Amino acid sequence: MELVWTAFAIFACLFSAALLMMRFCPMLPSRHRDEETSTVVRLLANLFVVMTSLVFGLLINSAKNTFEAIDADVHVFATKMIILDRALRTYGPNADEARKRLEEYVQQAIDHPSHSDDALHQKPSVTAQYLDRVGEALRVIKPPDRYHETMLVEARQQYHGLMEQRWKVLEQSEGVIPQPLIVMLVAWMTLIFAAFGYHAPRNAMMVGMFGVSALLIAVSVALVLDMDIPFSGPIQISDAPQRRALAEIQM
Repeated sequence: MELVWTAFAIFACLFSAALLMMRFCPMLPSRHRDEETSTVVRLLANLFVVMTSLVFGLLINSAKNTFEAIDADVHVFATKMIILDRALRTYGPNADEARKRLEEYVQQAIDHPSHSDDALHQKPSVTAQYLDRVGEALRVIKPPDRYHETMLVEARQQYHGLMEQRWKVLEQSEGVIPQPLIVMLVAWMTLIFAAFGYHAPRNAMMVGMFGVSALLIAVSVALVLDMDIPFSGPIQISDAPQRRALAEIQM
């Protein structure tokens, strides 16, 4: 819902700027509508078009890099879960409880992806509790000999690596695009649309073009912001690695 309101606010700023300038430009004194003034307005608009293009390109690249980095970390996270399950399976029947807890955690993470970032919002994470149970199950295992003791140490190290990877993914999911930069970008685009509305013909075609252009730009900015936070909204990290890990664990 927040994404929709963001897109609507950007659309309203751009479209209203163009319409207001189209409406009030003919009412301005003639000295504000002469050729020299129009030339300067066009030059300033071109300046902001270049600046906006550069900044928007940087935002897209930043969101893309964030999305790809987290996607790679999710694949590593799924791989660590499979390796931990293999270690527990090799240990023997005494590790079956830990394997069961690990399977429950993966299933919970797939069924309720919205709970994964509860910790970032200072809320108890239900999903994290399932992963904590894996550690609790590992702690109560009593190795019968030195060989099993070595395997248990390795399994616990893999579990801690899994926890570390989870928090790495979690901390990266907050987004890196600063809000003031988005506000400045929208302000620049508002000035550009106002400049386009200056001396624009007052007809339905112009109004329609301004409306469609403002809508497409608003949606584009909103999607870039959504891609910067890849666990919510229409553009999300795929849960295919987790589903493959669950299938391996259930084998």
